[in-house]
Amino acid sequence: MKNFTTLFIKEMQESMRNGKWIWLPIVIMIIGISQPLTSYYMPQIIESAGNLPEGAVIEIPTPSGEEVLAGTLGQYGTLATLLFVLASMSLISIERQNGTLTLVMARPVQPLQYILSKWTAQLVIALTSLLLSYVLTWYYTNLLFNKVDWHIMLASLGVYSLWVVLIISVTIFAGTLLRTSGGIAGVSVSFLALLTVSTGLFTKFMEWSPAKLREQATAILMQGELLENGLFVIVATLCLSLLLVLLATFNFKRFEQF
Repeated sequence: MKNFTTLFIKEMQESMRNGKWIWLPIVIMIIGISQPLTSYYMPQIIESAGNLPEGAVIEIPTPSGEEVLAGTLGQYGTLATLLFVLASMSLISIERQNGTLTLVMARPVQPLQYILSKWTAQLVIALTSLLLSYVLTWYYTNLLFNKVDWHIMLASLGVYSLWVVLIISVTIFAGTLLRTSGGIAGVSVSFLALLTVSTGLFTKFMEWSPAKLREQATAILMQGELLENGLFVIVATLCLSLLLVLLATFNFKRFEQF
């Protein structure tokens, strides 16, 4: 436990030094609040774009606050996923390249402690960024649209956060397979994209898929509860994330050739 705490603190300090604690929350917050702002000012945006025939009348129904937050989850599904991968792709590879890993593993540190410290530290940063962004988006949604109950907001955030847990787990696992950051990002994004596409194509066989977490979080916003197979999706996501962490530890131990 002492080794894990030491490695975790080291990872937090490193994230502060390289600015990850600053740029990641800011970018995720910008992605989040862009949804309520563009939804609210869409008529003015279209009008200012010009090239409309004289007398043209555009009527856009005002979305509900729940629909705006659901749209925000859609924004997270693309841009934020890529950002989380980019933020965590070099956690292990950069220490391999600069020799820091050799110094760390020369001490009585277990591979599981090393992997868990990386995984936990990155989860803290990513989930804090997501929390700040979603709460800020919820605040602006309440100001510009109708009020969304805070417990509904938190419940949808909790379900969607599991997608972030999976992203970090996939990237950590890829980091134990490859040595280059570009390759790690490519493998991670490809896996997540393949999972999402497969879920859309083979709906009958992919009811368990973590790619359905956004659908479940949206159901909480719109209906106040999970869909029929919601718990199945949550359990499957947690099991898959845990499996990836264990595989990462096994692979890290197997190729312990620093």
